[in-house]
Formats: sequence, C-alpha cells, structure tokens
Amino acid sequence: MANKQKSDQKRSAEITRRYFDFIDRHTNDVSSGRVSEFMELNQIARELAVSHKHLTDSVQKETQHHPCHFYDTKIIEKAKQLMADPQLSIAQIALALTYDPSNFSKFFKKFTGETPGAFRKKQKINNT
Repeated sequence: MANKQKSDQKRSAEITRRYFDFIDRHTNDVSSGRVSEFMELNQIARELAVSHKHLTDSVQKETQHHPCHFYDTKIIEKAKQLMADPQLSIAQIALALTYDPSNFSKFFKKFTGETPGAFRKKQKINNT
C-alpha cells in the first residue's frame, strides 16, 4: 500500500512537471507564431498522454491550484515580456497571444488589477 502511494505521488509530480514544461514551450510557440492558437486543457492532457481529469487531479494535488491557473499565469507573464518592447502595440501583443484586443485587456486586468496600457506606463516610469 505504501509503495502504491509513493508511486502515485511520483506520477503526480511527473505529470505536473511535464505540464509546466509543456505550457512553457506552448506559450512561446504561440507568441512567436509557430502555433496559431492556444490549446485547450483537454488537448494538452492528450498531448501528455493522460486524461483531462488525471491532469487536473495531479496538478491540483501537487500545487493546490487548477491547471488553468498556471496556464493563465504563463500567458500573463508572456504578455508582460512582450510589453517591454515599445515597438509592439498592445493590440499586436493581444493578437500575438491569439486574443481580441478588448478581450485581452479584460483578461489582463482580471489577473493583474490593471489594464495593459497602465501596466506598460508604470513599467516605463519604473525603468527611467
């Protein structure tokens, strides 16, 4: 019984690690244009050769957060990186991340508490 629990824990940790690695690569692929859109969680689970439920259960067991939390966080991190380039408009960044610009602003504000424009302006002030 103890061996099965250890095996299950190792498997959950492995699935979680593979999920994080996948969303890192996938987010970069989308933002660079190598992939045209973000995958849904069930598609990612398929890529990792696990069921949607097993992926969700494993990530939640390891982190106490739903996989979508990390997916959204990774997209926000990528958006912030892209916003450091003053040559890219907010609309271009939104489109690179496969969002309609108005929906992107709502998504960004939901996670950061500020609009992309306000974030960029604050970053510009902090970097001068």
